[in-house]
Amino acid sequence: MAEKLQQSEIASLLAQLNGQKDEGSQWRLVDHTLSKTFRFKSFIRAFGWMSQVALWAEKLNHHPEWKNVYNRVDVVLTSHDAKGLTAKDFLLAQKMENLTTN
Repeated sequence: MAEKLQQSEIASLLAQLNGQKDEGSQWRLVDHTLSKTFRFKSFIRAFGWMSQVALWAEKLNHHPEWKNVYNRVDVVLTSHDAKGLTAKDFLLAQKMENLTTN
């Protein structure tokens, strides 16, 4: 089981993850989870991105909660077994970010 992060660690990792992004495209903390809405040019781009993320999720053995509506994908990350956020949540979030720029 992955170890639950402390609030100071979460704040630091969240700041690194968001970097210089404008407020509308940042990850947010919502009820001890990481949350973000990704928007794409089309449904097929959103679905293709989800397929790429799914491969990483399998490799990391860490799976997102997500919902896709046309060009939008709403993502929630948390580690249920740790009852909060772990390093795996931030690792998968960073992979998601990297895949949006490739």
